[in-house]
Amino acid sequence: MRARLPIVVLCGLLVAPFTLLSQATPEWFQWRGPNRDGISSETGLLKDWPQNGPPLAWKTAGAGSGYSSFSASGGRLYTLGARGNIEYVIALDQATGRKVWEYANGRRFQNDQGDGPRSTPTVDGDRLYVLGGSGDLSCLDTATGRKIWSLNLVKSFGGVNPSWGYSESPLIVGDRLLVNAGGNRSSIVAVNKADGQTLWQQHNDEAGYSSPMLLRTGSLPQVVFFTGSRVLAVDPRDGRLLWSYAKASNNTANVATPIVRGTKVFVSSDYGTGAALLDVRAAGNIASASEVYFTREMRNHHSSCVQIGDHIYGFSSSILTALRFDSGQMAWRDRSVGKGSLIYGDERLYLYSEDGLAGLAEATPAGYREHGRFRIPQASGLPTYPDPVLTHGLLILRDQDNVFAYDVRAK
Repeated sequence: MRARLPIVVLCGLLVAPFTLLSQATPEWFQWRGPNRDGISSETGLLKDWPQNGPPLAWKTAGAGSGYSSFSASGGRLYTLGARGNIEYVIALDQATGRKVWEYANGRRFQNDQGDGPRSTPTVDGDRLYVLGGSGDLSCLDTATGRKIWSLNLVKSFGGVNPSWGYSESPLIVGDRLLVNAGGNRSSIVAVNKADGQTLWQQHNDEAGYSSPMLLRTGSLPQVVFFTGSRVLAVDPRDGRLLWSYAKASNNTANVATPIVRGTKVFVSSDYGTGAALLDVRAAGNIASASEVYFTREMRNHHSSCVQIGDHIYGFSSSILTALRFDSGQMAWRDRSVGKGSLIYGDERLYLYSEDGLAGLAEATPAGYREHGRFRIPQASGLPTYPDPVLTHGLLILRDQDNVFAYDVRAK
């Protein structure tokens, strides 16, 4: 199904440009990797796994309850987890899994679908930015865990925590941090990353569960959010609305992180909804977006897609699916390891199901070709939602309190 429909066009006053976040390291320093797209630049990894899976480098307990994934930088892994009534930010030694430090980051989020934090920390230089399940947004020193500043989205902005908790992973753009607080006239907010002071607050959307993406269109920077009701783009300099699109949104949970490729944006949600490709145009300080296509062949529930070459790979509800990026045409579908999440590294898709089953498959539109699978010793009885992470030849998997590191380097 193809169409090119006008969506929303808005313009605003000219504001001074500023420097965008630039991180030279290829490390997995934020949600879904260095570019927030689920893609690792590492090479020299196993193309096939042994029958029982790659060797276990280490296993550790003590991460706490929660669904947070990991960021990795400077030989450390960073995540969040809950014990008792408190959520903690935790730093682990990447080589051994040993806990280096932890920081109490506010009240534990409680929910009948699993307690604890959901988001992934963001590393920016010697600072770590974290968002807890109850809305505690903090900046910490990466070396020691010392608090630099902290605020609560509910108390500071009148934010309304969505049903399954704040799940967004903080995005740093230049000198500021942007987040979907979900408050009235403060849905999207920007704070100074140095001290947490409010720079601006705009809009009225409920918070979604998705994490924002940066889109560059000439001299106009855009930050794309998937809120509780629509996809929208704001100017990070002042928060003004640039464009919005609601067709890919559902009324329950918008979770998947948008894919940004050049000036194209791919968005998807489940609960019977689907996916859309948007073409974003900008001239000066004016931006617009148009629908290239809408399809029901990709319906991301809790996980996000990866875009490799001309195709997108992702779980459409519970079925692993490959779509052509520019047309939405389906290439193949396979039940694979079952419903889960995925990332990409060195010509392979790394798959991780809700049931603790990990798989390795080719990223090819020719069909599903698996190159190994294994199951972690799952103990929690809760779904294994956290995205897998690739860093320095290690595949990091989490099941609530337990963390597993597998050596996936080719010998």
